Amino acid sequence: MIKGKFIDNLPRVYGIYTGGFLAFIIIMAIGEQMGMTKYAIGVCFVAFTIFIYALIGWLSRTAQADAYYVAGRQVPTVFNGMATAADWMSGASFVAMAGGIYFKGYGYMALLVGWTGGYVLVASLLAPYLRKFGCYTVPDFIGTRYGGNLARFSAVVVLTVASFTYVTAQINATGTIASVALDIEFQYAVYIGLISILLCSMLGGMRGVTWTQVAQYIVLIIAYLLPVFWISNKMGAGFFPHFMLADEVARIGELEQQFGFVKNSAADLATVPKGLAGITKAHSAVNATPWAFISLALAMMMGTASLPHVMMRYFTTPSVKAARKSVGWSLFFIFLLYSSAPMLATLSKLSLIDPTLSTGIIGKSIAEVQSIDWYQNWNQANLMFISDFNGNGTVELNEFFMGGKAVVLATPEIAGLPYVISGLVAAGGMAAAMSTADGLILAIANAISHDVYYKIIDPKAETAKRLVVARVLLVVIGFAGATIAAMEIQGILGSVIWAFDFAMSGLFFPLVLGVWWKRANRQGAVAGMLGGLAAGTWYLVWVRTGGSGFLGITQLTFGIFGSAVSLVAMVIVSLMTQAPDAATQKMVDEVRVPSGKTILGKQ
Repeated sequence: MIKGKFIDNLPRVYGIYTGGFLAFIIIMAIGEQMGMTKYAIGVCFVAFTIFIYALIGWLSRTAQADAYYVAGRQVPTVFNGMATAADWMSGASFVAMAGGIYFKGYGYMALLVGWTGGYVLVASLLAPYLRKFGCYTVPDFIGTRYGGNLARFSAVVVLTVASFTYVTAQINATGTIASVALDIEFQYAVYIGLISILLCSMLGGMRGVTWTQVAQYIVLIIAYLLPVFWISNKMGAGFFPHFMLADEVARIGELEQQFGFVKNSAADLATVPKGLAGITKAHSAVNATPWAFISLALAMMMGTASLPHVMMRYFTTPSVKAARKSVGWSLFFIFLLYSSAPMLATLSKLSLIDPTLSTGIIGKSIAEVQSIDWYQNWNQANLMFISDFNGNGTVELNEFFMGGKAVVLATPEIAGLPYVISGLVAAGGMAAAMSTADGLILAIANAISHDVYYKIIDPKAETAKRLVVARVLLVVIGFAGATIAAMEIQGILGSVIWAFDFAMSGLFFPLVLGVWWKRANRQGAVAGMLGGLAAGTWYLVWVRTGGSGFLGITQLTFGIFGSAVSLVAMVIVSLMTQAPDAATQKMVDEVRVPSGKTILGKQ
C-alpha cells in the first residue's frame, strides 16, 4: 500500500509500473513460446499499454484550472524531464527518424544535432524566464508581455498552424502502428489512434498528460533500446554498439560497392508503391552540401525553441530553478534514444544486405524472399516491395523497396528476434506518437480556450465552463487531425520538419526578444508573428510548386526565411512606433531575475 502524497511517492509508483511492464513482456514471451499468434501478441501490447494510459488519465481527472493547464506547477524536475522527453520524442523520432537516416545517410543526422541543440536555446534563452512569468500558455506570455488581444490572437494563429501540422504526423504514426498491429486499414486505424490519444488528455488536461507521458517514456525507451542491444549482440557488433558505429557504416559502404547499383528507370519506379524508397542510400538536398546540413540543423534548433508544447512543459515545474534543471534532465532522457537512432538504422541495413548474416536478402532468389513471413506481413501493409527489374530472378540492391516508417517497426522481425520484441516496438511507437500528440492537441485546445475564449471572448467565464470548452476543442482538433492524417498528404518526418519551420517563422524572435529586448513592442511583435508566418508559408508554397529557392533554403528549411523576415519586421516596426511603457519595461527586467514571485498571479 502506497501512503502519503502522490508526488512524494513518484519513484515508487513508477518503479512498480516499470516492474509490471517488464513482467508483462515476459508473460507475452512465454505466450509466444506456447503458440500465441503474432496478431494476438500485437493486440495485447497495444491494448494493454493504451489501457494503462487511459487509467492514468482517468485517475488524474481534475476540475481545477491550475491543475488542468499546468499540472498544479508541482512536477519534480526528473519526472518533468521524462515527460518532456516523451512529449518530444514523437512518432517521427521513434518511427521515422531512423528511416530517414537509413535512406538519406548522414544528412538526416542534422535532425539529431538540431533537435538536441535546440534545448540549449530553450535552457539559456526562454524556459526559465517564461516560467518566471507564470503564464499558462505561450500566447498568454505574448499577450501579457506585449499587451492587446491582437498580439495574443496572432500567437494563437502561429501556434495552431505549427502544432496542427505536427499533430497530423503523430496521428499518422499511431495509425501506421495500429493498422499493422490490429490488421486494419490505415484510414480507420488513424481514428483508433485518435481515441487512444483523447483518453489520456480529455479529463486530466496537463496533469493527466504529464503522468501519462512519464509512463509512456518508460515504455518507449525500453522498446527502442532493447532491440538495438539484442540485434547488435546477435550480429557481433558488441553489446554496446554505439562505439562501433563507424566500423559498421564503413562495412555498409563496402557492401554497396561490392554489389554495385543499377539505377532504376522511370518506368521501373512507376511500378513502385507510393512512399517506398530503395534499399541503398539516396542522395537528396538534405546532404548535398555542408550548408544544407547546417541550415537544417539551425532550423531545427530554432524550431525546438519555438514549439509551444515544448515550452508548456516547463510551466509545470515548482520554480524557475526547477525549470532550468528540468531542461537538463530532458536532454539526458532524449539522448538515450537519439544516440541509438543512427545505430538502429545501420543495424537494419546490415541485416538486409550483409551476405554473411542469415537475414541478408541480396543475392537470394526473389521467390525465396517473397515467401519470408516478415516480407509478406509488411508487403500486405504496403510498406515493402520487390520487383525483378533486372530480370535475373535474384534480389539486387535496386529491387528492394521499403517505407521509411517501416525501418524501426520491421527490423526486429528482419533480424530474427522473437515476435514479442516486434510487439514491444509497436507499443513503444504508439507511446511516442501518443505522448507528443497529447501535448500538441492540448497546446492548441488550451491556447484557444484560455487565450481566445477566456481572455478575449468571455473574461468572466467560470472555470467549469472554460474546461468544457477546452475538452470540446480537444475532440474537434483531434478529429480534424485524424482526417488530414488519413489523406497521407505528407510523410511523417516531412510534416514534423514543416511544423518546426512554421513555429520558428512566427514565434522564435517574438519570444526571444520579448525576454531580452525591452524596446520590442506590440506592433513589432504582431508584424513579426504574422509577417514571419506569411513569408515562411509563401516560400514553402513557392518551392513546392517549382520555385528554385535561393541561398540554399529548401522546403525543409523555409523557417530560416520566415524567421529572418520576422526579425526584420519586428525590429523595424518596433523602432518606428512608440516604445513600451515604463511598467512593461520594468516587468521585462523582473522576468530575468531568477528568484522572487512570478509576474502573473492566479488566472
